[in-house]
Amino acid sequence: MIPGSRRDHPSLRQSFGFAIQGFRIAWRGERNLKIMVGFAVFALACGFLLQLSAVEWALIILSIGIVLMAELVNTAIETIVDLVSPEYHPLAGKAKDVAAAAVWVLSSLVAVMGLVVFISRLVELFG
Repeated sequence: MIPGSRRDHPSLRQSFGFAIQGFRIAWRGERNLKIMVGFAVFALACGFLLQLSAVEWALIILSIGIVLMAELVNTAIETIVDLVSPEYHPLAGKAKDVAAAAVWVLSSLVAVMGLVVFISRLVELFG
């Protein structure tokens, strides 16, 4: 094996480098990731404005992390499917659609959770 190749056990620093590289690749190529980061920034700004409690912050931050992670996993699945099935195949399409549906379901539930947190906070502050 070639020293420093991905087949060797990378150092902790190399592992973080690979992770950052993966995020950069996804950022450059995935419009949905940019949209999700935009919503995350908006949610964080709303949290600061509404002075969320520690538990509310935990819910918002955890939700942001899980949604971004799901989008990154979806991107990885789509990339692998494209690699092993460069031509259209119904099962490849099904795999990609189901992975995208998982992100959609999660994002929808997180949006509802965000509304519950933010509306509850607005009612506490102004109701």
